[in-house]
Formats: sequence, structure tokens, C-alpha cells
Amino acid sequence: MADYKNVAPVEGFDWEAFENGSSTEVSLEAQEQAYAGSMNKVGDHDVVDGTVIAMNKREVVVNIGFKSDGIIPTSEFRYNPDLKVGDTVEVYIENQEDKKGQLILSHKKARAAKSWDRVNEALNNDEIIKGYVKCRTKGGMIVDVFGIEAFLPGSQIDVKPIRDYDIFVGKTMEFKVVKINQEYRNVVVSHKALIEAELEQQKQEIIGKLEKGQVLEGTVKNITSYGVFVDLGGVDGLIHITDLSWGRVSNPREVVELDQKINVVILDFDNEKKRIALGLKQLTPHPWDALDSELKVGDRVKGKVVVMADYGAFVEIAPGVEGLIHVSEMSWSQHLRSAQDFMKVGDEVEAVILTLDRDERKMSLGIKQLKDDPWETIETKYPIGSKHTAKVRNFTNFGVFVEIEEGVDGLIHISDLSWTKKVKHPNEFTKVGEIIDVCVLEIDKVNRRLSLGHKQLEENPWDVFETVFTQDSIHEGTIIELLDKGAVIQLEYGVEGFATPKHLVKEDGSQAQLNEKLQFKVIEFNKDSKRIILSHSRIFEDVQRAEARAEKKAANAARKAANAARKEETPAIQNQAASTTLGDLDALAELKAKMQKGE
Repeated sequence: MADYKNVAPVEGFDWEAFENGSSTEVSLEAQEQAYAGSMNKVGDHDVVDGTVIAMNKREVVVNIGFKSDGIIPTSEFRYNPDLKVGDTVEVYIENQEDKKGQLILSHKKARAAKSWDRVNEALNNDEIIKGYVKCRTKGGMIVDVFGIEAFLPGSQIDVKPIRDYDIFVGKTMEFKVVKINQEYRNVVVSHKALIEAELEQQKQEIIGKLEKGQVLEGTVKNITSYGVFVDLGGVDGLIHITDLSWGRVSNPREVVELDQKINVVILDFDNEKKRIALGLKQLTPHPWDALDSELKVGDRVKGKVVVMADYGAFVEIAPGVEGLIHVSEMSWSQHLRSAQDFMKVGDEVEAVILTLDRDERKMSLGIKQLKDDPWETIETKYPIGSKHTAKVRNFTNFGVFVEIEEGVDGLIHISDLSWTKKVKHPNEFTKVGEIIDVCVLEIDKVNRRLSLGHKQLEENPWDVFETVFTQDSIHEGTIIELLDKGAVIQLEYGVEGFATPKHLVKEDGSQAQLNEKLQFKVIEFNKDSKRIILSHSRIFEDVQRAEARAEKKAANAARKAANAARKEETPAIQNQAASTTLGDLDALAELKAKMQKGE
């Protein structure tokens, strides 16, 4: 109903006649003018103030001083749960009179009409405003502020992390506008900003009273992988994961849980950065102080592997008391392997105390000491000349490293792999991980190394080869490798020989090729250096030389025979010559006498 308490009576109105039902001197037109004058002048789409005159769960009745009241859905006021009769609200006049003669109002549109100005004003004036949390969205909540949908980030709901956003949906809360994007008309609000100022003052008061070593009660506020945040009553402190327990902690949830009330001790704090370091383990005695005083080097202890590293394993023998087993103390073997090859986290192990420093709270342990050192009895277990099997560990250019048993290593020199084969690299002869037969040649106890041989398991075939590959003997061989300096020839019995390029020339002048099978003559045999020098060329060259020698010998023999024959003819010739000479002398003498007579 309209409010008429401010309407003045018409002057000269005859109330007596009105009551008697008789006509008055005042015309109907005058009455209508008087009634109209009592109404507010409003127009469609205006925004005016109205008064709440009645309300229920569904509707709110608002009077704007018009001839009829307007009804607005209660949902438009959900941002303001404290709304009551008599409150002044803004309304938007959608229609002064619908088909039923009803005044149509909207509070939501009224707010929207002025909302952008109100939001900017709230940001500029740092004003606290109310808003209705409509729903969840990615990363936060949607809040109705002055009819505008504003974004409330999850980090701005409270000073502590929120685990359940849904509990805020449908609530009306106070906010501050913290950011506005004028171009896209985006609004960001914060509830956290309202309480930070108050908390800041509380923090200053609390930090001002803090002292190192002080014990306080707090509530577990948040648990992270690196520690626990504790609410000390308006200010937060951090218990680092290493300060939760004297023992190893892989996850802080193993020690505390959310909302748990715990006592903590203040380790350190920073007034400027407002950081407070807290400790939980410091409230209990250090486990090293309670360690058995009788415990000493050489004693055996049992524990659980809590941390693994390549260089060793940390074993907890009591809560907060750990010892390191270095990888070198895990096996008598000289091969430094990864500690993971011997144990893993969670394993229960027994070890021997190697060092113990109570002041430094350090302990080193060993597990290889639980077994006898194999090198203490090496001469009796692996005497020189004894034969064994070993596992190939790795290679070098000069030999093969093998392990006869854990902790007992040896080297087979490349020259001790085979009597006959020229081994250039050990990987031509064996492979890592294979089992190989060996014979002990020498023992080096100081350096914990055995000199081993493989070929010594068999008799030296070169004693036999010496009788087979005699000098100038001829054997069939196959060229298995060509080098710049010559060729390697595979002979019978698995032995190899060598021929230089000049000894690889064939009778037709061509050079012998790879994989070619030919006859070779032994031109040198050296048992000590296990070397056989061969020649193919020498075979036909020797034949040619023999033929040449035979021809020469025959020529010499013919020459000698001719000379002998010639010697036999010489006296007759000489006699004949002598007689001829004497006859000639007689003739000459006779001729000379005749000539003298003629004269």
C-alpha cells in the first residue's frame, strides 16, 4: 500500500457531507489532481531508491512512493543476507504498470546500472564491499559484486590454503577490489586482503615477543615436501623436514597431520622477512646421547638401510643414529661398483663398526668384515701352479682382468692367452662375463693381485713345432691377413707364420693375395720368440739357383775335361814343333850354304 502520511487534506473539504454520502463541492477532477500530486514522478528505466516494506523467502515488497508497490525476487538480494524491512534499496523501473496494473521493479538491474562506477569507486577508495559467492571456477570462485561477476582467486580467499572451495559457495562475504581491467571489464576481488592488515599487526606483536629456544603451541596449517607450516596464532613458522625428527623423514606426513596441535621450539626468526624457523625434534634428547656407552669399534650392529647413494649406504641402527657403509667396505673385491649392487633402501643388514666418533656423531660401518679376507690364506688356497676357473671382468690392451672369487682378482697377460695365436686384443679371445680356465703363475699379496695364465694349461706345442717346422722344410699355408710389412700365414696345427712382401712374389711375378693357399718354405724358426719366418718365393728361387748351380757345375766339368784332353795332346805337338824346328834349321843352313857358293 502507498504511504499517505505526507499528503495534506484538501482545503474546504466537507467531511460531514462526505460521510453522509452527499456530493461535495470538490470535483472529481480536483480529487484526482490531489491524488496524483501525492505520487512520485517516475519514468520507465529510471533508477530510484525504495523502501522494503515486506519480505518472505520468495519475494521482497518495495515501496518507491508510487501508486502501487513493486515485488522483487528474493534471489536478487542474496548478496545481502542481512536485508530487513525498512532498508533502503536501489530499484530499476522496468514498467510502471503491466497488464495487471503491477509496478515491475528490478534490484539486479539497478545495481548493474551503477555497478561499474561503484566498483571503480571501491577500488579507488580501498572500500570494503559485500559480495555473493555464486559458484566455483578454475582457479577460484565467481562472486556477485554490485551485479557484476567478479573473480576471486583461490589464493585470495584466505591467508591459509583452502582445501575445500565448495564450503564458500552461497555465502555472502566482505571483499576488497584489488584489480580492474577497464578494457575487458574484468574485476578481481580479495577476501584475504581484509584480514592481512589485521594479521600483520598481530604478527608484529607476536614476533616482538619471540625468543630463541621458546616453546610454543601451534596448529599444523600446511604440509609440503620440504617441511611443515605451523600457525602460532596469527603468524606462521616453518619446521624444515630435517627438524621434524632425529631420524630420516622422507615425507613430513609420517610425523604430523593437518590441523594437529603440536609443541614447537623457536630455532630462529627474522623480524624483517617475518620468517620463523621452528623445530620439533629439538624437544626430545638427541639419540646419540642415549647411545649405548659400551658400543665400540669392532662390535656388530644391526640396522635398516634408509638412504642409498652411489658411494655407499646409510644405515639407521637406532632412531636418529646412522652409520655409513662405504661401497669399498661392502666387498673384498677391488672392483668399485655401485652400492645399489649390494643393497637397497629398507633392507635389514648386519655390519661391523669401523669408526665411532661420539663428539662428531659419526659412525662408519662395514659388511665385508663379516667374511674372512681371502688374501690372508691366498698361498694355501691358490698356490702357484694350481688351476682354477675365473670370470672375465674387463679388458685392457695388455691383458684380461678376471675374478676367481669375490675379492680375488688376477690378470692374464695377452701373451699368456695362447701358445699359437697372435692375439692383438683380448676381445679376440674371450668376452666380458665368460668363464675362463686359468693357472696361477705368480702371487702379489701386497697389491692383492694374481698373475694368471691360460695357455699354461696345455703343453707347449713349440717343443713339437721345433721338430716339424725345421729350416728349409716346405709346408702348405693360407694367407689370413695382409699387412704393410707382410702377411700372416695360417699353417697346420693352428700355428701362424709370417712372410715379408718380397717372399710373397710368385713365380710368374705376381703378388700373393689374401686367402690364397700356397706352399711356403721355413727360412727361420725361433722357439723362444715363437716366430716362424716363411717364404713362397724361396721355393722356386732355390730351384732356379739349383739348376743354375747344376749347369755351372756341368760347364765346369766340361771345361775341366777339355783341359785334360788338351794337356794330353801337348807333348806330341811340342815334339812335332821341335822336329820341325830342327829340320827347318837344317834347311836354312843348307840354303845359306848354297847362297854363299853362288856369291
